[in-house]
Amino acid sequence: MGSRTALVEDLMERFPHVPREAVFKEDLLRGGVAFDPSALSDNEDGEVKPKSYFIFSFDHGTLPELGEAALRRPPEEIILTGGPYDLRRTVVSVRVNPASPYRVAADEHGQLGLYLDGKRISDVGVPPMPEYYRHKLANGKSVMEVAPTIQWGYLIYLTAFRVCQYFGAKEECQYCDINHNWRQHKAAGRPYTGVKDVDEVLEALDIINTYDTARTSTAYTLTGGAITSKVQGLDEADFYGRYAKAIEEHFPGRWIGKVVAQALPKDDVQRFKDYGVQIYHPNYEVWDEYLFKMYCPGKERYVGRDEWHKRILDSTDVFGARNVIPNFVAGVEMAEPFGFKTVDEAIASTTEGLRFFMSHGITPRFTTWCPEPTTPLGKANPQGAPLEYHIRLLEAYRATMDEFGLSSPPGYGLPGAGRAVFSVSSFMDSLPEDEPVEV
Repeated sequence: MGSRTALVEDLMERFPHVPREAVFKEDLLRGGVAFDPSALSDNEDGEVKPKSYFIFSFDHGTLPELGEAALRRPPEEIILTGGPYDLRRTVVSVRVNPASPYRVAADEHGQLGLYLDGKRISDVGVPPMPEYYRHKLANGKSVMEVAPTIQWGYLIYLTAFRVCQYFGAKEECQYCDINHNWRQHKAAGRPYTGVKDVDEVLEALDIINTYDTARTSTAYTLTGGAITSKVQGLDEADFYGRYAKAIEEHFPGRWIGKVVAQALPKDDVQRFKDYGVQIYHPNYEVWDEYLFKMYCPGKERYVGRDEWHKRILDSTDVFGARNVIPNFVAGVEMAEPFGFKTVDEAIASTTEGLRFFMSHGITPRFTTWCPEPTTPLGKANPQGAPLEYHIRLLEAYRATMDEFGLSSPPGYGLPGAGRAVFSVSSFMDSLPEDEPVEV
């Protein structure tokens, strides 16, 4: 393939059942996008909602390497529509890569577009600055710092603990830059609260609740780094659970409560449920046994893959299978030095994992791997996984859901190309839009 355009068009032709919007979205997520200065935001003083760096960097360079995009943040997400491919409305999380063949820039009329290999391929919409971002907490902190929203305002993302206790080369997941992201924001002098105060979270949510008059925000996610000992005297279930308890007491029924945490013993999982959490995300990261050990050494050491999977299954007794939604990082299956060498092998392995969980009524979801350069796998694999892997995964994912009679998981909004808002992979874009929906 002589150009990225030729690669993309070849895959759209070979996999016509995968929405064309998803092909572009996966390519942008895996490889990033460059921004012309005309497409950058004015941070929190402008009309565009800026990128919040809500947990990971999701960039292909460190802040000092991003140029003006490090000073004037790009938008949190972009929407693709129209163009020569007649794209339906597609929400894409922004991952900055100054070297990407994709570029967002304004034309001579000031209209933003997405350009690939120098040709305009779609119109670009950017998220407007939400009214609740214009109001500060009493202590001067911004709502964006304490309770940013993503997925076009659908999800409030509460990273309560900004670092991970799996620390260092022998424990950190090899694709994860949560600890580096913390360090780079602190080094740049940006506000980046390590442990968020419960009262501050409630104050930020009160501002969102007051000014989100359209009720666009529908769910919140509680998450952060793994806790292997204690934080503020609390273990993982009680640390994250206390936020859910406070939120549900102050805003009963206002949002769907979700928590992303380790696969914990059933008694700990029950505490999440008792605190008011409705959906549990015990991420299994990568399916293959050897790759789990090599790429998730801390999780292997403290819990172990087999026990991790057992705990995921056990958690369905507490939350019900529909409300247990583990994530995996799509693409690390093919990461050097230990990953699969062919797309066929990688898809077979990932599908084996999907069938394992879906046969128990559990519907995993996935995040498209961004090879952040400060991680071991990002350094070794700056191009990420082949685009063909990501397209075939969408095909295999939907086929496996159909095989086990499952529908889109709750807490993710509407499925279907042109309707989905989940922005860090295309799994929701690729599902049928006429299926029953639990938003």
